[in-house]
Amino acid sequence: MSDKEKPLLIKRYASRRLYNTETSDYVTLEDIAGFIRNGREVQIIDLKTGDDLTRQYLLQIIAEHESRGENVLPVNVLNDLVRSYMLPGGGMMPQFLQSSFEMLRESQTKMMENMNAMNPMSSMPGFEAMQAQQQAFLKAMTGGLSGNWSGPDKDEEGKSESKEDLDDIKKQLAELQQKLSKLS
Repeated sequence: MSDKEKPLLIKRYASRRLYNTETSDYVTLEDIAGFIRNGREVQIIDLKTGDDLTRQYLLQIIAEHESRGENVLPVNVLNDLVRSYMLPGGGMMPQFLQSSFEMLRESQTKMMENMNAMNPMSSMPGFEAMQAQQQAFLKAMTGGLSGNWSGPDKDEEGKSESKEDLDDIKKQLAELQQKLSKLS
């Protein structure tokens, strides 16, 4: 199993500090959210008891994002989630949510495959660069749903990276247009 496939192990000390075992440094909830946005699975373990605290911390990350006005879950969905906890056996909600997210990821993957396979321009010079731009754009627009459900970072670093990415895409698009004009 490669490093990207096995979960990143985070240990919680008695002081409630979170320790990244790969980089040997302390991390915050925002750091953990960043790992997840980048497609990495995490596992958070209590150092003393060995209890798996992953679920508790993921819910805390979602709650913090919701409290900052980054509303992803509509109130009616939150009400349905609460109701599902009141049903004996938890109802069908967990299976429904898991299936829905799997279908969403599969649909996104199929859409990208269809864009690639059915495009007669695929033999055109520079097509791979344009294709990479389309994939980056789609991932940005969907918040990277292929591996997570968090939106993009709200910090300044994320904003500057987005601007750099946009400038890079504009530059590559201009180069591609120049190549196309030379071909015609």
